[in-house]
Amino acid sequence: MAPRASWKGYLKLSLVSCPVRLYPATSASERISFNQLHKKTHNRINMKPVDPELGLVERADLVKGYEYEDKQYIIIDDTDLDAVRIESNHTMNIEAFVDEDEVDVIYQDAPYYMAPDGAMAEETFAVLREAMRKSGKLAIARLVLSSRERVVTIGARENGMFVCTLRNPNEVRGTVEYFGNIPAGKPDQEMLELAEALIKQKETTFDPKNYEDRYEIALMAMIREKLKGHKPIIAAAPERGNVINLMDALKASLSQSKPPAKSKSKADEAAKPAAKKAAAGGAAENPLKASLLKAVGKSKK
Repeated sequence: MAPRASWKGYLKLSLVSCPVRLYPATSASERISFNQLHKKTHNRINMKPVDPELGLVERADLVKGYEYEDKQYIIIDDTDLDAVRIESNHTMNIEAFVDEDEVDVIYQDAPYYMAPDGAMAEETFAVLREAMRKSGKLAIARLVLSSRERVVTIGARENGMFVCTLRNPNEVRGTVEYFGNIPAGKPDQEMLELAEALIKQKETTFDPKNYEDRYEIALMAMIREKLKGHKPIIAAAPERGNVINLMDALKASLSQSKPPAKSKSKADEAAKPAAKKAAAGGAAENPLKASLLKAVGKSKK
């Protein structure tokens, strides 16, 4: 069965237009969800609209209302919404092009795939797609989804295009409230080098298949056992270790993947007293440094 398009219209660049279809790029249908049941009858509960004065009411009697002041509403009906006609109802008119890295990820919302609508549209679609691919640009356009105009980015992806709706700027919270009290001082250079080394050790190529939802898997396993009539399996969470401080945690992480230490020479043995003396001096000045030196010493044994 062919996928169902969530939007059909035209992609337009200046005088060039191309009929296209838009499809949701993600789906939550595989996620486990639960229904509300009565604890005795196990009947599924129906959520029905309730008026504080009239009690249960029919959905046919509901209307849309916009609250312009506290408990003060203006009624909006379908004819009012139909009167709000804008070009982007059926056209994605490309307004500008920007570099791919200029769109902050915090503004990205829902992803969609876009394909040509019919064989006659394929050539125009391919020209626009390849032009964006070679330029490394994203198109900025607008369209109406679910009765709301959305700003979107459009880019080349494989043989099709990738569309992402963007959040409105007033939906994105500023950072001052959350980051304003974080000290801006530079971290200790030695700690920074340890953290960088740890990052280097864990570098890899991202593959989403390696990051399955372990809770979802454990939940499904429990459900299958319940279906068999067995007791549910409870997935135990891993125990948290006692972290002394950041230095110890960084050093412990690094030491897990370090090769075994080589045998020490006589020169190394002779240098031990000096190292101990330096460690003692540093401890008096900076307890955090002393903790680091201690952690480094443990990792070399």
